[in-house]
Amino acid sequence: MTHHSSNDALQLSSEEMRTLGYQIVDMIVDHFEHVEDISLATRASRHTLEQRLREPLPEEGRPVEQVLKQLQSDVFANVMPLDHPRFFAFIPGPNNFVSVMADALTSGFNPFAGTWRLAPGTAQVELVTIDWLRQLCGLPETAGGLFVSGGSVATLTALATARHIKLADNTQDAVVYCSDQTHSASDRALKLLGFAPHQLRRLPSDASFRLSTDELTRAIAEDRAVGRRPFCVIGNAGTTNTGAVDPLSTIVDICRAEDLWFHVDAAHGGAAILNEQGQCLLLGLEQADSLALDPHKWLFQPYEIGCVLTRQSRWLYETFSVLPEILKDVAGREEEVNFRDYGIQLTRSTRALKLWMSLKVFGLAAFRHAVERGIALAEYAEALLRQSPCWEVLTPAQLGIVTFRYVGKSRPHGDLNALNQRILDAMFEDGFAFLTSTLLRGQIALRLCIINPRTTEADIQGTLQRLERFGERLSDV
Repeated sequence: MTHHSSNDALQLSSEEMRTLGYQIVDMIVDHFEHVEDISLATRASRHTLEQRLREPLPEEGRPVEQVLKQLQSDVFANVMPLDHPRFFAFIPGPNNFVSVMADALTSGFNPFAGTWRLAPGTAQVELVTIDWLRQLCGLPETAGGLFVSGGSVATLTALATARHIKLADNTQDAVVYCSDQTHSASDRALKLLGFAPHQLRRLPSDASFRLSTDELTRAIAEDRAVGRRPFCVIGNAGTTNTGAVDPLSTIVDICRAEDLWFHVDAAHGGAAILNEQGQCLLLGLEQADSLALDPHKWLFQPYEIGCVLTRQSRWLYETFSVLPEILKDVAGREEEVNFRDYGIQLTRSTRALKLWMSLKVFGLAAFRHAVERGIALAEYAEALLRQSPCWEVLTPAQLGIVTFRYVGKSRPHGDLNALNQRILDAMFEDGFAFLTSTLLRGQIALRLCIINPRTTEADIQGTLQRLERFGERLSDV
């Protein structure tokens, strides 16, 4: 028998594993404890990182301490911390330590979560956690779903299901409707599913950046009149641009009258269902045929965990189930759920453990209060903006998002778009906070997305004060 050293077997000793584990946990804890001290200024350039990290494929190993040191100095030092309390761009990623450790457990035990027989424990955890989300969204007991990488794959999975159930996979002349505020994930999903660009009709949003139901009704009638096949409407439960929520209940009525599939993009805003204000805004969500959620946004999970839910769990099975010869031995009994039959992945780990574990450790009330805090902080930011003559609020605080632009005390007549872009560029270099812009009716809007429960009122004040100082200075340029 050939003798293998511990390294030949890709195995560390118990002592080495514990030492490495403690070092890594210390690194993570240090990040959580001091993330607010990290600068949010622009990171290293591609040229710099090529010099630091480009190397030949290593034939021989090196001490793990060296590798960890390089990770800290060259890799993680050049990662924008989306869990920073003053990261306000896009949709932030304020995760939590319990879920981080759950991810470590998932990697360590390495379950194959595509087939029930190989990991029934994690499969049941996924079933339970999916059902918790189903209940929160008010979907019927027939509903089901699975966890995927994020909103893009959730949207792809949902629209593939809609195509199969409503069109029998024949996309000819079929039309999908959404507002001009809908996330580009829908465009990408439909492209992959064989739809031509003209088959997605992006309708003008109303004054509140919501899908206009009058425009929707008119477009459906126009398409039917020329022989096209309206088949799906995509509604927004919290747009990325402004946090706007489409009139979901009215859209439901139109979809039922016209026999259309109703998909809801709730990737960001769906978590607001946890509180009373959100429940009122999201009325109609419970009538969706499919919806996409992103727990790695406003449910405070590490990347990656998205979720797709469909009104009938069997719709996913009917769309994705394939049973090749090699899987017949693990086909399972009727009561067993093989998640490979409900989505595009056969080989998949479990993403459910982190959400399940953090909900059990912290409790739903803690998540509810964290969501409520994000809503309240955005309203606080809006109030501060309205107190200063230098700012114009473009859209009020909605689901943790507020948009605005600098206009100056004397309302300068110059190019406000260019001025606000310069203000943003100055903030990029400053590093105190990180926010991005969006374009609303041709106007560049600065945008704060405030969903991190560790963000403080002082963080908001400091950010707006800096922006105002940049505005005053750059107005004179």
